[in-house]
Amino acid sequence: MAPVARLRSVVLDCPEPYELARFYAAVGGGVPEEEDADWVVLQIPAGPRLAFQRAEGYAPPAWPRADHDSQQFHLDFDAGGTWEEVDEAEQKVLALGARVLDREDYETKDFRVYADPAGHPFCLCRIEQP
Repeated sequence: MAPVARLRSVVLDCPEPYELARFYAAVGGGVPEEEDADWVVLQIPAGPRLAFQRAEGYAPPAWPRADHDSQQFHLDFDAGGTWEEVDEAEQKVLALGARVLDREDYETKDFRVYADPAGHPFCLCRIEQP
């Protein structure tokens, strides 16, 4: 089936677009391009185009809330094929301003869940390479 349209961007609302774009540039690569103070674009190399849009009165999502937000949209990042690589990536994202959202069952999951500085959930994933 032919697609109706092509995905252009994943857009995240936030209070400070350039600051959040810098956070994700440090995590996934690329250079933020500020079109104006309310809209910043980041092309992640070999990845998606992220855009950051100023939202007055922004409130971060509550994660997880089965009564309200049982499954939310979030970003997954490959952090390496070993837990040592994921541990190293975790230290880096925490130093950049992320915070841990889920520490339960790390031994049984291939991912760890964090919030970016604006409160959006994202994951660092352990991906076994062939």
